[in-house]
Amino acid sequence: MIGRLFLVASTLSLAALAQTPSPASIDALFAPLTKSGSPGCALGVYRDGKIVYSKAYGLANVELQVPITPASVFDIGSTSKQFTAASILLLEKEGKLRLDDDIHKYLPELPEYPGPNGGKVTILNLLNHTSGIRDYLTLFIMAGIPIDSVTTDDTALAILSRQKALNFAPGSEFLYSNSGYFLLSIIVKRASGQNLRDYAQKHIFDPLEMTHTQYRNDHRALIPHRALAYSTSGDGFRLNVSYFEQLGDGGVHTSVEDLLKWDENFYTARIGGKEFLAEMLEPGKLSNGKTLEYAKGLGHRTYKGLAVVEHAGSWGGYRAELLRFPEQHFSVACLCNLGSTNPSRFAIQTAELFLKDQMKAGNPPATPPSVPAPAPAASLDSATLASYTGDYASDDLGVVYRLSVIDGKLALAAILDAGGFPRIAVPTTLRATGRDQFSVNGLTLEFMPASNGAITTFRAESGRSNGIVFKKR
Repeated sequence: MIGRLFLVASTLSLAALAQTPSPASIDALFAPLTKSGSPGCALGVYRDGKIVYSKAYGLANVELQVPITPASVFDIGSTSKQFTAASILLLEKEGKLRLDDDIHKYLPELPEYPGPNGGKVTILNLLNHTSGIRDYLTLFIMAGIPIDSVTTDDTALAILSRQKALNFAPGSEFLYSNSGYFLLSIIVKRASGQNLRDYAQKHIFDPLEMTHTQYRNDHRALIPHRALAYSTSGDGFRLNVSYFEQLGDGGVHTSVEDLLKWDENFYTARIGGKEFLAEMLEPGKLSNGKTLEYAKGLGHRTYKGLAVVEHAGSWGGYRAELLRFPEQHFSVACLCNLGSTNPSRFAIQTAELFLKDQMKAGNPPATPPSVPAPAPAASLDSATLASYTGDYASDDLGVVYRLSVIDGKLALAAILDAGGFPRIAVPTTLRATGRDQFSVNGLTLEFMPASNGAITTFRAESGRSNGIVFKKR
């Protein structure tokens, strides 16, 4: 019996070794980031609760030529959402909230939304991205709030409190929205009496001994071992870090070494217990019964026959991926500080090197979705273009769009605040895609002529925020 057990153990050990790629094959994936002076990535490969491979490529600080290490700390962007979801579920376990609670119970400053049931939005809708609430990051851009400025809970709450309508009826559709997870952070604060940073520290990070992990809610805070983030600029790089202080949709700073401890909790249930983990991993559903590929801060899919649980992150020049193959007790974390990198691709390519013997044919590496060709530009005469000019105000955004004809084309000449002071004054040419329709950089304006043909109103849409009405002053 002892000999048979030894034989089985040896066979399993040899099988594991057979699926351990050479360091050179892994390093080859990251070769572009080893050029002198380049930012890069930290990689952590986890198997059976241990780091079986970790390495860093590139610089954490380009100015000081400080290299990245596996202990370097990165902003993980939307990969943070699973920690926000976990905080909500832990509060549910404490009896301090229910997932079917109307969010107005905790967020009375939000308007009542139109709908057959009063437009009720639940905490579960926020967790599953089925709330229909417009995305506050898109709203910031549309309102002329610079995305690299200092913003706070109050900034985000103020613009969301102005939104009188939803993108769709709650529960009827799935549309990824950062607003939902930001609002969850406020619910954590009001249900627990602690802000999300402190709550997660006490109930998640400290118990798991994630000693280099925190939510960052002060843009002036110093974070030991932090890698700064960069974007490409000509032949070099420029700093691109976040000054946001609101949390929930992002904000977690961590390392590949610390993420192992969180990843392993999905097997040990050290935090929360098995019921908590089951709820965490349960995919959402639409009101028509359709099951989503999104759970609470976690995406589900199948890759080459293997079940995958994952979430990527992107903010400023930071990019992140935490990729888990639960049935193989195997995960890859890849954290980067260069905006042009794709850690999701690095992670899946690394996983293929380790799990190729267990993967089936098919499912080529994920590629970005194809972008539809833009509609051909329309030709409009000067009188028609002139009819669109003027100042148009939006109550939802609290701003005025000034439209002018510049060099024979309609342009967004300035975005003014409610008092008429410029927020953005650089003219942006709009592309005519048809009579009464214009677009630029993902923003679409559709004018709605009155019955007498007068132009007094247009509707603006941009990605995750739709149906915003502007009226001519």
